[in-house]
Amino acid sequence: MKQNYQKELDKIIDSIKDCSSTKPSLLLHACCGPCSSYVIEYLAQYFDITILYYNPNIYPQEEYTRRLEELKNLLPVFPPAKNNNVILIEQEYNPEDFYSAIKIKEEPELANEQEKGERCRRCYNFRLKRAYEYAKNNGFDWFTTTLSISPFKDADKINIIGKELSAQNSEIIAPMEPADISKNNNVILTTLSNPKWLTSDFKKKGGFKRSLELSSEYNLYRQQYCGCVYSKTNTEKSREENSHSN
Repeated sequence: MKQNYQKELDKIIDSIKDCSSTKPSLLLHACCGPCSSYVIEYLAQYFDITILYYNPNIYPQEEYTRRLEELKNLLPVFPPAKNNNVILIEQEYNPEDFYSAIKIKEEPELANEQEKGERCRRCYNFRLKRAYEYAKNNGFDWFTTTLSISPFKDADKINIIGKELSAQNSEIIAPMEPADISKNNNVILTTLSNPKWLTSDFKKKGGFKRSLELSSEYNLYRQQYCGCVYSKTNTEKSREENSHSN
């Protein structure tokens, strides 16, 4: 039976409202401003949010930068983000890490897959693993991603990956950010409890529709493809075929 991730999220939020006098910390992996807008609006009243922008899958670099700048420009003028002091962390852009993670050289046929296939699952896993590691290394209570707001993303795959990461038990090393506790980044400092995965399917409860409304209200750039070179090529090919058939 298909899981209702929205109901699971509702239960988590209810438990937070009932049990906590302070907001728990949430690391929110984000892919762009439009997808972040509704998610921030929805969650900022319950969580102390830090956004992690880690998307070396995005092609070309100009597109990566445009999406990042759009997110940077939104936060200071978007009341739910501004009033709740939402922080943005950018990590390195190295597309080779993405290509290696999805194993495109070993399995070139993945380039022709449609959205939600194995190539995308590996991309989700690649980025969520970084979010999990950052959340754990920096003591966050929860972590999640904006990805499930898109109708073109597989919420089942995203939530399975997130739950599996949260269930891990591994050693914690020095924080990845410059705020070094130890001068030796190879020294194991301590073992912390894993951040919990915040189950989600943000497209539900009108989430995707609301993101469209916020994009219009704040004049946000909405990309025409998921992000990677393969989604760009496949989207352009599909549009060209549709235009010829019409």
